[in-house]
Amino acid sequence: MDFSLDHFPVDLVLLALVAAFLALRLRSVLGRRVGIQPPTMPVPPRAEAAPRVVENRVELAGPAVEYDVPSSGTRVGQLLVEIHQQDTGFTPQQFLMSVQTVFAQVVEAYAQGNRDVLKTYLTPAAYNSFDAAITAREAAGQKQRTDIQAVRSLAIEDVRLTKLDVGLGVAIDVRIVSDQISLVEDQAGQPVTGTDAVTEFSDMWTLERLLGVGGSGWRLAAARSA
Repeated sequence: MDFSLDHFPVDLVLLALVAAFLALRLRSVLGRRVGIQPPTMPVPPRAEAAPRVVENRVELAGPAVEYDVPSSGTRVGQLLVEIHQQDTGFTPQQFLMSVQTVFAQVVEAYAQGNRDVLKTYLTPAAYNSFDAAITAREAAGQKQRTDIQAVRSLAIEDVRLTKLDVGLGVAIDVRIVSDQISLVEDQAGQPVTGTDAVTEFSDMWTLERLLGVGGSGWRLAAARSA
């Protein structure tokens, strides 16, 4: 038998080695995919607020509210720092949290026609506008239905400082994004405007205050869609 290289099937041996290598690779891949598979990495859920107990039942709160405060390197951020220097009790984060609370109370008071609550939180000029709208609604025999499902975010958009004889006037514009059910119904309970479907609202509130004046608190001076 001739064992010289001229007659040795080198090409067949190489093909066999390649085939064996591919088989081992395929086996290793398939071996990882059979049987119990490791779970895929879950997508982190959106942050949720902690549940709360209401009348002996647990209610799951909506998504956590986002508070957007301009950095101190911006013009608005520098003005916020100046307000804090004038009133050390002021912080933008706490201010936005207070606006969130007042927002819910004012929206509810307007829907119910509760003028006493509106007088507490509105400037005289703003109250007159709200009062006129409520009076017109009452004259038409209409009712306002408003239910805030969630407040998604509050963002400080602008700050204005005005030096007055009685102190430093401050005006802060806050954009409020919320999910609401809001509609006006006629005497028969039929919708006139709005819808009973949950709708996203974007409102721009302007809140004003006099610094350096005792007893002066933040009040809503203007509200509009944004």
